[in-house]
Amino acid sequence: MNKASWFKSSYSGGDGTNCVEIALFSSYVGIRDSKAPALRAVTVPEPAWKALVAELRSD
Repeated sequence: MNKASWFKSSYSGGDGTNCVEIALFSSYVGIRDSKAPALRAVTVPEPAWKALVAELRSD
């Protein structure tokens, strides 16, 4: 998963201290802490990620 194209989430804090990075794969999404990229990332199925983002946007 280290060769993935990671990018910061638009929901991350603007001050750079609370950043979540995301990597999109064919059937799942990787999520990691930008301050500790060497640690293992969490992965979720793409449909679950889309449901989470839709819920966050509705609030």
